[in-house]
Amino acid sequence: MDHFFQWMQKIEIADSLADSIRLLPFLFLTYLLMELLEHSTGGKVKKRIRTAGTYGPLWGSLLGILPQCGFSASASSLYAGRVITVGTLFAVYLSTSDEMLPVLIAQSAGGWLIAKILVVKVAIAMISGFAAEWLYLHFFHKKEKEMDIHTICEEERCNCEDGILLSAFKHTIKIFLYLLFISVVLNSVIAGIGEETVKSLFLDVPVLGGLIAALVGLIPNCASSVVITELYLGGVITAGAMMAGLLVNAGIGLLVLFRLNRDVRQNAAIVASLYGIGVFWGVVIEVLGITF
Repeated sequence: MDHFFQWMQKIEIADSLADSIRLLPFLFLTYLLMELLEHSTGGKVKKRIRTAGTYGPLWGSLLGILPQCGFSASASSLYAGRVITVGTLFAVYLSTSDEMLPVLIAQSAGGWLIAKILVVKVAIAMISGFAAEWLYLHFFHKKEKEMDIHTICEEERCNCEDGILLSAFKHTIKIFLYLLFISVVLNSVIAGIGEETVKSLFLDVPVLGGLIAALVGLIPNCASSVVITELYLGGVITAGAMMAGLLVNAGIGLLVLFRLNRDVRQNAAIVASLYGIGVFWGVVIEVLGITF
């Protein structure tokens, strides 16, 4: 019983709550925007949004680099309602890196090092976003679905006729509670396993560093980006492995995607593609001998 209570003490509920609260403004503004679009009487606004989506990967890669995991959550919500395209979603995911930037600054990594990493991430996110959009439309011959924000209302089983503000508030609270629960579970698991155990994976199988880093990066928790960044700064992993892990580090955006997007097969394909893209660029960086 004592061991049980000791383990329970490791559950960082306060940190989970703080991380989830930081998302509230992003979530509320996102759902408020979606409610405004849903309640718009004409189709001109929606058509203009869809047309602007052609340049979505450009803006997605630039916004995603900001040190706020709320952008990936917003992107997932917008994609579930088909407000943004699949290419924009990938651009945001690849550009986002949770706690990478704060860790680099805290460790006094240097302005030039930070700038190079950010520029490379933005460039990769932008290129990959446009490539994903082209492949989706022209290679796989898929069509971007029409904007359908009402599907989120059905998924959340809420009444979206309560008015714009109240509906946006209800969506925000439901997703907030969902993310808080998942965050507590993940923090509990990581606390039980220990970050040192995660770090040992890279040391035990150095040849597969990029593949493992990308797997660790997929963990929707800030600890994954912290571990990967610190391992690179400590010289444990290479620049390619570091970039592979941070590129796929979409944070809680993936959780929101699986919560709101009904197409489970599509969600799985997005995650698999994200992993493949991260590993690919990690290998490219290794082959070219790029360092930061």
